[in-house]
Amino acid sequence: MTLLIYDSKKSIEKALKVFSLFLTISILSACAQMSSVAAPVGISNNDHDALVKYYEDIGRETKARLRENKKILKEYEAHPYYFGRQGLEAQSHATANVREYEKTLREIQIHADFHRKMALEQKGKVINKAKANQDRELTSKSPESSVNNGL
Repeated sequence: MTLLIYDSKKSIEKALKVFSLFLTISILSACAQMSSVAAPVGISNNDHDALVKYYEDIGRETKARLRENKKILKEYEAHPYYFGRQGLEAQSHATANVREYEKTLREIQIHADFHRKMALEQKGKVINKAKANQDRELTSKSPESSVNNGL
């Protein structure tokens, strides 16, 4: 009788260890910091003009998606009675999408500004921050998002 109890305690301990390992791995993977801006494939790290074009193209796509999600969100907010209970979930989802696209757009602007600066340095030109910011298509509301601190 005691042998049977002892074996079940061992199997419970093993199950708890496996569960705690699984829980630890899932928490670590969920908390891992991932960039929402994908690294360009097929572009050399030294080709800064191509990288600027790449990030500006992604920025235009992101702006279009942001506008679409803002329209959807505005519709949910203007007519919540059309959508019922599911409308609240959809509105929350649209709000999260807008927030994520705005964050991605800020990251893209930082990358594009950095590579624009590097392209000017590569060409041997003296960097004029006003000129570099004037050339940029992706404008930001806050001036600190276009400054590359520490880069």
